[in-house]
Amino acid sequence: MASVTSASLEKKQSNFVHGLQAGISIAIGYMPAALTFGLLAKSTGLTLYETVLTSLIVFAGAAQYIFLSLLAVGTGAIEIIFTTFIVNIRHFLMSASLSEKIESDHLWKKALYSFGLTDETFSVASLKSGKVTTGYMFGLIFISYSSWVINSGLGHVIGASLPKIIQESMSIALYAMFIGLLIPTLKKQRKVLFLAVTAAVFNSICVATGYISTGWGIVISTIAAAVLIEFIYLKGVRNHVE
Repeated sequence: MASVTSASLEKKQSNFVHGLQAGISIAIGYMPAALTFGLLAKSTGLTLYETVLTSLIVFAGAAQYIFLSLLAVGTGAIEIIFTTFIVNIRHFLMSASLSEKIESDHLWKKALYSFGLTDETFSVASLKSGKVTTGYMFGLIFISYSSWVINSGLGHVIGASLPKIIQESMSIALYAMFIGLLIPTLKKQRKVLFLAVTAAVFNSICVATGYISTGWGIVISTIAAAVLIEFIYLKGVRNHVE
């Protein structure tokens, strides 16, 4: 009986190590993004504690960058939470897809490692051959999560040592980064271009009215643009088929 338990423990440890090894590339890839987040968080006014806590609780790169941009323009907490939900709604699909590949285990264990599900960890886990074990997922999430949190804090510390004029200019880098992320996608899909332009127009209208706050303007314009563009494209597909 003891030998069976020992073998089971060794197998779990082996799966965890394999997960760590698979996550090394993710951890390295997270370093520049997390360092940049820490730098921008410092320029936005967040303390070191708040920066690290944000990465500990949220652990979502795009959502955290959006959080900073919304915070910089004085957006309220409800709008920030709602916008973050919209940005991360794809996680429902990723979780449903990955659940078919992961071994059966206690719900509390799945709840723990599902917190660390990102685009990168999902890709690595879904491409793994065979069933994905709980130990593998914990190893994969642990090294990825640790890299993001630690480097977020390091970015803030580095930002604190920079001259004040550079710290203040980092807020511009936030918008430049979003443009840099958007441009490659625009080249590949015209639909994204229409979506971005439509959302910008809707947001401008919301701001021009003067009755809608900046935060809710972003939320409303994002949803409205997504619904409108998707409706137009679906209608176009049906007409093409007919």
